[in-house]
Amino acid sequence: MSDIKGNQTVIKLSVRSLVEFILRTGDIDDRHPGSVSEKAMQEGSRIHRLLQGRAGAGYSAEVPLSITIPADLYDIYIEGRADGIIDDSLQGPASLMSKQLSLNQYLTSEEYSQITVDEIKCVRKKLSKMKAPVPVHLAQAKVYAYIYALDHKLPLIRVRMTYCDPRTEDLKYFFEEYTFEELGEWFDGVVKEFRRFADMRIEWEQIRNKSALELEFPFEYRKGQKKLVSYVRQTIAEGKKLYLEAPTGTGKTLITLFPSVKAFGAGLSGKVFYLTGKNVTGTVAENALSQMREAGLKIKGITLTAKDKICILPQRECNPEKCPYAKGHFDRINEAVFDTALHNDVMDRNVILEAAKKHKVCPFELSLDLSYFADVVIGDYNYLFDPHASLKRYFDGGAGDHIFLVDEAHNLIDRARDMYSAELILEELRDVKRTIDATLIKLEGKRRVKGLPAALKVSKALDKCCRSLTKLKNETNGGKGLPEEINEQAGFLESLNQGFAQFLDEEENTGLRKDVLEMYFKVSHFMYIYELLDKHYSIYTEIKEDDSFHLKLLCMDPSENLRECMRKGRSSILFSATFLPIQYYKKLTGGEDEDYEAYAESSFAPEHLGVFVDTDVTSRYIRRGDVMYGRIARKIYEAVSARNGNYMVFFTSHSFMQSVLDMYQSSYYDEDEQVLLIQKQHMTGPERDEFLAEFTADDAGAKRKKSLIGFCVLGGIFSEGIDLREEALIGSIIVGIGLPQVSFERELIKEYFEADGFDYAYRIPGMNKVLQAAGRVIRTENDTGIAVLMDERYTDNSYRRLFPREWKSLSIVSGDGLMQAVEDFWSLW
Repeated sequence: MSDIKGNQTVIKLSVRSLVEFILRTGDIDDRHPGSVSEKAMQEGSRIHRLLQGRAGAGYSAEVPLSITIPADLYDIYIEGRADGIIDDSLQGPASLMSKQLSLNQYLTSEEYSQITVDEIKCVRKKLSKMKAPVPVHLAQAKVYAYIYALDHKLPLIRVRMTYCDPRTEDLKYFFEEYTFEELGEWFDGVVKEFRRFADMRIEWEQIRNKSALELEFPFEYRKGQKKLVSYVRQTIAEGKKLYLEAPTGTGKTLITLFPSVKAFGAGLSGKVFYLTGKNVTGTVAENALSQMREAGLKIKGITLTAKDKICILPQRECNPEKCPYAKGHFDRINEAVFDTALHNDVMDRNVILEAAKKHKVCPFELSLDLSYFADVVIGDYNYLFDPHASLKRYFDGGAGDHIFLVDEAHNLIDRARDMYSAELILEELRDVKRTIDATLIKLEGKRRVKGLPAALKVSKALDKCCRSLTKLKNETNGGKGLPEEINEQAGFLESLNQGFAQFLDEEENTGLRKDVLEMYFKVSHFMYIYELLDKHYSIYTEIKEDDSFHLKLLCMDPSENLRECMRKGRSSILFSATFLPIQYYKKLTGGEDEDYEAYAESSFAPEHLGVFVDTDVTSRYIRRGDVMYGRIARKIYEAVSARNGNYMVFFTSHSFMQSVLDMYQSSYYDEDEQVLLIQKQHMTGPERDEFLAEFTADDAGAKRKKSLIGFCVLGGIFSEGIDLREEALIGSIIVGIGLPQVSFERELIKEYFEADGFDYAYRIPGMNKVLQAAGRVIRTENDTGIAVLMDERYTDNSYRRLFPREWKSLSIVSGDGLMQAVEDFWSLW
């Protein structure tokens, strides 16, 4: 992090950040995962306090230390807290040294040091295996020792590394002694290596900031854009949130990115995070940065890709035995980062992969480190909002000067509910136990296989968990339950997770690692969410049709979680083309009274889209049947018959779609006039691309002489996030009002929000899917097309109030009116 103090830039970093970046070595190895439990972190803090409290009169705990290193272009400010400073003059050297240590090297010295820096580390491993301190841990203590010796003019100073296993409270000590000259020479070398990176960054920031100050909007402002840019600029300056409804055509990506990068020049931001739920919108952000570069902006941008998707190997296995890029990764990573950041302003997936292969490092970890040197980071919502996947390197140290741009923010509520909910399935725990038990029988007597005693403990812990969950299952009447508390189950699960951690630390060649690791992560997440439980959560149990038993911690209202995440930055801009009603989204995404709201008028002429509501049909379940399916099929035929072209028809479920499709094929389909495409339930990436390619083929649209009709599912992969321009799509037909299927979970959400319950659980999420599907038609100012909404309920005010204001001239039709209305619309074009 860099600040401006006076006329001088100051780079601030912690002691830990410095040594972990400059002095890291070795392999990537995910076979020994650390605990993600909040309780485990609290346990570590407890151990620190316990050891510090036992240390005696000469022990000062949590001593703040800092140093400023001046230079021409910038100062480096390094700070941290030493776990302890021990003064032997107050308690005597014997109390300092454990019986493990020989004191001869110290007590025979004429310049015996009476000051020791204590660094405490909690590690879940057998301390008897440790032969030396972890180098990066020792380096952290050495920095504290240097700063303390400098401040107090000490010629000699000692370091004690204190390791504690929190499971057993066993301790192990390592001692070192250094002269001030030795520490100074070593510290200067660390700072010199850091300066190499800092020089590159500061020099670039000066270039970037100058270009940002001089940057003009890269195009002539369209209607309303200049006002929106000013709204975003004001929100950033005041450090607030802005909720922006920006229909297609407003250029929402550019009008949010432009003032955000201008904020660099004003000294208001250090980094911009462009967060999205879909890869395609990330590509739009990359294009917007390219447009600003063409206008003179100097900007470094990086796009983060999920670990599995950027892995070079056919199957991801992050350990040195399976992956050559994991082996020695940390020995090579800094040079890879320096080389790639220095020579690339655009750091997308291809650039990162090429650099990873060149330097033989993990591409995912490379991308995370490169993000330090990027001005704009493009990535999934997870990188800010997910409690496990968030970029802790930026967001664990309190609020920063970041700007968060949250695209397609209407998706954030459901995504956040998933992130902050947790579920365990009894049968999955039983499966893991059976696998472990079978392996224990198979390997009985084979002493060379490590981890079997720990596996036996895991089996016993699993047995207790399964029995406890079975008890809860037996108390679940009618297949659904709302237990008031699950303290007993949580206690067994916590013990189970400790057993998992011990097993994963000790295991070798049992063949159980994959199954145990997967369940370890599930239980860890469950326990993490358990510790968050408050009034915004509901605990429920459910017995499914296959008799499987599910225990779920459901986050009803994720607003507080999201609010805390966004407080990690200076300002947040949340935007979407479908943000109605905006108060719903503001409330559930952590908005506050003082945060702003804005509506952007579409720059597209509203007469280019014909909107029709047909009241002769409905998707109500109680009225479904052959008569209704036939009526819907006829309406679809009427909508597509007025003009040859490409259409998509959206249904609320695959089964509903198939019933109508059968009627359509038997009564209206003519292979000489139409081509039908059907969205399958589980489509691969290539199948999805092939489906969309039909809409953009050279002979697509009117040129084909046939109408192309895609039968799709509302809320699926084709109803949002695709960009079919001009003749690629001229009509979107939505059958039904998009209500989510009634479920126990949705009913709990409905009950939780009381008067607003039906809106929040069903109506608003359903209508958002409808608006997204209708929004596929008009993508540019040259597009023309129709949106047909088929359901009698669309005439109710409770739904019409959710229509965008551009739909003021929609037509309500019935009987034969749809065909005539569509023909009249196309006659104008």
